[in-house]
Amino acid sequence: MRAFITGITGQDGSYLAELLLGKGYEVHGLVHRPDALAASNIAHLVRDNTLLGKRLFLHNGAFEDATHLRRIISKAQPDELYHLAGQSSPRLSLELPESTVDSIGMATLRLLEILRDLPKPTKFLYASSSEVFGSPSHSPQDEHTPLKPTTPYGAAKAFSQQMARIYRTAYGLPTCAAILYNHESPRRSTSFVTMKIARAVARIKHGLQDSLTLGSLEGHRDWGWAPDYVRGLWLMLQQPTVDDYVLATGQLHSVKDLVKVAFAEVALNWRDYVRYDDALLTASVEPIASCGNPTKARAALGWQNTVPFPEIVARLVQSELAKLS
Repeated sequence: MRAFITGITGQDGSYLAELLLGKGYEVHGLVHRPDALAASNIAHLVRDNTLLGKRLFLHNGAFEDATHLRRIISKAQPDELYHLAGQSSPRLSLELPESTVDSIGMATLRLLEILRDLPKPTKFLYASSSEVFGSPSHSPQDEHTPLKPTTPYGAAKAFSQQMARIYRTAYGLPTCAAILYNHESPRRSTSFVTMKIARAVARIKHGLQDSLTLGSLEGHRDWGWAPDYVRGLWLMLQQPTVDDYVLATGQLHSVKDLVKVAFAEVALNWRDYVRYDDALLTASVEPIASCGNPTKARAALGWQNTVPFPEIVARLVQSELAKLS
C-alpha cells in the first residue's frame, strides 16, 4: 500500500507516518520547509537510513502551485491520501481570513480535482474539525449536527468537509472527512492551551517562570489522545465504503480542570501561579460545550480514545519536564 500525507511534519502527520510505516506502507509526504526537517516531528524518521528514500519519500511543494502538486501526486499514485495540512488556529483566522480560507478550503479543492483525474480511485480523507459546528444548540454533536462555524477557520473547514462529501456523491470518489475534536500529545504546538499550560507548569517547577497567564478558566473542551485519533483516520479508510465520522471522547473538561491536573502533577497549588488577562478572551467566537458523540465510530470502526484526560495532561507535563532536564 502507498499513502500520501499532507502535513506530515505536524502532530497528526508524524504519528500517522509512524503508524503507516509500521504497517508496511510506502509513505509519501508533502513538505513546505525542507530546511526545518531536522527539528520537526519526523526528524527521527528522516535520520533513519532504512526508511528515507526507501519507504519514506518527502516531496517539496506548496498548495499554491497546483501544477507541481499534480505532478507529485500523479507520480506517487497513492492508494490513500490523508489531507492534514492547513492553517490551524481559529483565533489567527480572524486576523488572516483570506490566507486561512486559501490554505484550508482551496487547497482541499485542488487536491480533490487532482484525484478526480487519476487513472485509479484514491481513497481520500480530510481532517476536519469540531470548529465546523461553532456554538451548536445541542450537545454532544454527531455526524448530523448542522454546520454553523463562527470563525473563518471553521468556515473553511466546513467548506472542505462538504467538498469531500460532494466529490463522494457527485463523482463516486472514495472521499470522506474525519470531524476531529481536540486531541493532544507532546508533539502539539505550544500555541494550543494544553501545551501552553504544560510548558508553563514545567518552567515554574524549574524556577524559570513565575506565573501562567490565561484569559479564562471556564472554557470546556473534549480532549483526547492524538495517536488514538490518528489510528481512527487509518481505520476510516480501511472500510469497504468510506464515510464521515466524528472522532471524540464524548467527555467535557474545563480549562480549570486542565490547570488543576497539570499543577498537581508537580505538587504545586495552581492558585499561587495563575493570572488572568482579558485581552486573551475571544468570547464572541468561542465554541460552547463543544463535545463530540463518537457512537458511530465506536460501532462501525471499533474505535475509541484509550487515554483518560488526567493521564493525557500528566504525559504533557512530564514531556515538558523531561525537555528541561
